[in-house]
Amino acid sequence: MVKTQSIVNISLDERSVLRRSPQVEHERKVAIYDLLEENEFTLTDGTKGPYDLHLAIEENRLIFILNGEHGNKIARLTLPGSVFRKIVKDYFLICESYLDAIKTKTPSQIEAIDMARRGIHDEGADVLAERMAEHVTMDKQTARRLFTLLCVLHIRA
Repeated sequence: MVKTQSIVNISLDERSVLRRSPQVEHERKVAIYDLLEENEFTLTDGTKGPYDLHLAIEENRLIFILNGEHGNKIARLTLPGSVFRKIVKDYFLICESYLDAIKTKTPSQIEAIDMARRGIHDEGADVLAERMAEHVTMDKQTARRLFTLLCVLHIRA
């Protein structure tokens, strides 16, 4: 049974992406799979889903295009990209540190960096949920997975 207040299909704007590393591609696939398996996503105006979501970045803005199950356009939500610039940059830096640490650091050092990485990821998810709250309510895991996909969209080759 399809939940009416959920995302049932998701796509990313691939025009801005030149190439992704295998690790980033894996993270993208996992985030999409997990999101489609379980998410809570409700438009605050009462428009029922299920929803098809297309994520894009246009002119430094994060774009959420929502369509209904019959392809009818429901909403186009826009957030300024500047809100996420620092968090995404910090997240990329800590991910890079984490990958470097795996090669040379002790397990306790790796764990400390991983905790910081998860903290920044949670911060990004919280900002996303707060900025979307006027139009959408979502659970924490949905916000985390959408933040992962937002980061994927920011990767430039």
